[in-house]
Amino acid sequence: MNKKYFLIVFIFFSTISFGQIIHRKTLKLMGSRFDITVVAATPKEGETYINLAINEIQRIAKIISSWDKNSQTSAINKNAGIKPVKVNLELINLIERSLVISKLTEGAFDISYASMDKIWKFDGSMTKMPSAEKIKASVAKVGYQNIVIDKKNQTVFLKNKGMKIGFGGIGKGFAADKAKALLISKGVKAGIINASGDMNTWGKQPNGQPWEVAITNPLNKKVSFGIFPISDKAVVTSGNYEKFVKFNNIRYTHIINPKTGYPASGIISVTVFAPKAELADALATSIFVMGTNVGINLINQLPNIDCIIVSEKGKITTSKNIKLEKL
Repeated sequence: MNKKYFLIVFIFFSTISFGQIIHRKTLKLMGSRFDITVVAATPKEGETYINLAINEIQRIAKIISSWDKNSQTSAINKNAGIKPVKVNLELINLIERSLVISKLTEGAFDISYASMDKIWKFDGSMTKMPSAEKIKASVAKVGYQNIVIDKKNQTVFLKNKGMKIGFGGIGKGFAADKAKALLISKGVKAGIINASGDMNTWGKQPNGQPWEVAITNPLNKKVSFGIFPISDKAVVTSGNYEKFVKFNNIRYTHIINPKTGYPASGIISVTVFAPKAELADALATSIFVMGTNVGINLINQLPNIDCIIVSEKGKITTSKNIKLEKL
């Protein structure tokens, strides 16, 4: 469960119509590329709205960043096995939702993955697999069951020393959702928050048409799975085809199963459509760990959620409500 790489996603939109203009800005936030798009009447208004979104994303980063020693998340990690830490309700709720996803995916998603010893290297330096003993030891401190929330006193406690939580598999989606909600509350009728492939949309283009994305096949980037309307919906496309190691003709990717310590295998990309980017983000990571069959079965049981999975052999599997163009 590590940082994720996303496929090429093309966004189709008109630039100006009916007195409304599309304004867009690209910048680095939370260590990743963010593309913020809003529909507004004037360039000045568009810039104001985009700055509101930037400030909101920066605010979220200060709460959930485990790299910032002054963040609430860092305070939780520092006091693992020692004492509960009082944090704001926003963070409590995010952790609660994370635990729900952990239970739903039977531990395939786990924010305590941050406790793992980083014994796998995907920079070309690995020449042999870690021993089974090292792999087992690497996940000894992982376990969402040991995250204790006291909502009444507004505290979070990690039961075991050395435990850590991190939001690499859900944080950017959460930030995209929060920025979208803020802009809607300020009267922005339409826009897109794209957090390195964690994309959240609302409203329609100035010409009245829905936002659309074309998602490319990672095995042939000249071929698209199709064009999908995504108004008032999130889509997350992530892949692990860039970072992997190969031993005994088995391909091991950078997304690690937090239950076993072994890298996920068999899948190279997952696209998830969901009402919120936070949920799509977490489910995309989970499917890599669960595998195609279990992942599709889970998605088919969840309302308003769909996915596209590409195996390392090129097989494309979709949830029941997605119909792809003939490739």
